[in-house]
Amino acid sequence: MNPDADQSFPLVELAVLADLPPRTVRYYVQIGLVDRPEGETRAARYGARHLEQLLQIRKWTAAGVSLERIRELLHGAEPPVPPRSRAVGSLAVCSHLAVTDGVEVVIDPQRAGLSPEQVRHFVKRVMAAFDAVQAQGEAVAAKESDSAKSDKNNPQGEQR
Repeated sequence: MNPDADQSFPLVELAVLADLPPRTVRYYVQIGLVDRPEGETRAARYGARHLEQLLQIRKWTAAGVSLERIRELLHGAEPPVPPRSRAVGSLAVCSHLAVTDGVEVVIDPQRAGLSPEQVRHFVKRVMAAFDAVQAQGEAVAAKESDSAKSDKNNPQGEQR
């Protein structure tokens, strides 16, 4: 099913090759998702470019992409295609970062649009931020402890 570039098809044949109803092909042409054919009415001819466009549109619609988003993608918008919302029973591969006992971060790189390198960088930054918060908490605790000790050694509150 790899037609030559100079081969052309009538609408019905193109629809069979793309596994779409002819009415859908005409609709995609009408709304500008597929280029207009050569010729008009029953004499209209479609080429390999039209078939490629239809197959790409079929792939994206099967993935749950809206026709508006497909139009944006066909006109040069940035891929990747946004992932569909998760359906009941669907599986997702996530990373679980155990920061400390009781603190866990769940990362779904695909949904977040993160590359493996970005995930590694994110993990390093989260751990560094936690270490800084923990060090700050220890410094505050030490300061409060020193303050409490000095209050015990210098009971000025007894003079009234």
